[in-house]
Amino acid sequence: MRPARAALTVAATALVPALLLAAPAFAADSPGAVTTGVTASATDGSTAPVDEMSDDDVRVAVLRILATAQENGDKAVVREATAALDDGSPEALRTFLETGYRLAQAEDDRVAVFRILAGPDTSDALRAAAEQALDDGSPEALRYFLEYGRYEVDA
Repeated sequence: MRPARAALTVAATALVPALLLAAPAFAADSPGAVTTGVTASATDGSTAPVDEMSDDDVRVAVLRILATAQENGDKAVVREATAALDDGSPEALRTFLETGYRLAQAEDDRVAVFRILAGPDTSDALRAAAEQALDDGSPEALRYFLEYGRYEVDA
């Protein structure tokens, strides 16, 4: 990692909590519910449509996503969020939230499903469920499998 990028990451990680506390509150929809448009999650789990967010709120949302992706080792999300932040324009940041994040997360989810398939202790039922999620190919199917499906199979 380049020194400038490392310094930016450290600074962003240090500033995100302060920015989140100082930023305007997001709309109070139910957690995870998408009624209209694309949404970005707030720290309390509520959501707000990206086109209704201020430029500062959009930047904070991307920084928060980046910090979480770094903790989770989601390489595609880190790559795309960093690219949007490096561009710096509000349009690039909004595009990341509207489409880039979903696609990058799907790439990371696909890798996670393949890792499960490669595991030596993976049961036949779990293998079948993982292959079904991969055959579907949608980001939602991959996410569902990782969050719920793999636990439902072995329950």
